[in-house]
Amino acid sequence: MNVLSLFNGISCGRLALERAGVTIDNYFSSEVDQFCLQIDSNNYPDNQQIGNVKNIQTDYLPKIDLLIGGSPCQGFSLAGKKLAFDDPRSALFFEFVRILEECKPKFFLLENVRMKKEWLDIITSYMKVEPVLINSNAVSAQNRQRYYWTNIPNVGHPPSLDKTTLGDIVETDVADNYNPGQKLLDNYQGGDILNPNYKSQANRIHSLDSKAPTLCAGSHGYNYGYIKQGNRVRRLTPIEFERLQGLPDNFTEGVSDTQRYKACGNGWNINTVTHIFKPLSYFQQ
Repeated sequence: MNVLSLFNGISCGRLALERAGVTIDNYFSSEVDQFCLQIDSNNYPDNQQIGNVKNIQTDYLPKIDLLIGGSPCQGFSLAGKKLAFDDPRSALFFEFVRILEECKPKFFLLENVRMKKEWLDIITSYMKVEPVLINSNAVSAQNRQRYYWTNIPNVGHPPSLDKTTLGDIVETDVADNYNPGQKLLDNYQGGDILNPNYKSQANRIHSLDSKAPTLCAGSHGYNYGYIKQGNRVRRLTPIEFERLQGLPDNFTEGVSDTQRYKACGNGWNINTVTHIFKPLSYFQQ
């Protein structure tokens, strides 16, 4: 199978395809973030990098069997400024549409965030298939609701709820540099808010007995929130971010912690996309 991955990030799509038992002949990757490219080359040096999505000339590619991508979502996110297609990042969706029309792959998958119905309907009109809304808490320790537009057959919401919680994926021996600042700790009065003067997620202490909140593009160790582990309050580690996304431990190593957090927050939940890709393995038997 020849795969073309747009907005490839750190090749979450390739990892999910491998876990789904899909044989890959060529994996073409379009990505511009230098840190994602570094992580990607560490894990998949044989990926064929083809640069900025705006410059892709599909005439030079072989027949593409599967086109995948999660176009930048900042303009659509209900937590953002809601600029929709006026946000140049979210307007890159039309590059996905262009390449889909030019390549005419047998299968495709587009992922994006929950959004206003009017924006959802516009994307659906171009994709010509109804999206499936899947919460990754069915297959992982993370609440992560995302829309998936695909013509892969028999894709629906995973049937059973995974019982894994945040407490099941945390590390047991974590360095002191993941502690919050002393000023924050001085204000801590117990409960699920680290600093009572601020109500944002960045000051919330997440329960180890529940699913973790969504990792997002802006999530990193300082604004995602904290956990209480024994008598200690600390932020999550990059490895814990990886585990919440279904990545192998240290998959994103080789760049700074900030970039590791960002790469995970921008990525796909591997368990969810593996569920979507599983039917493809039957076409190769």
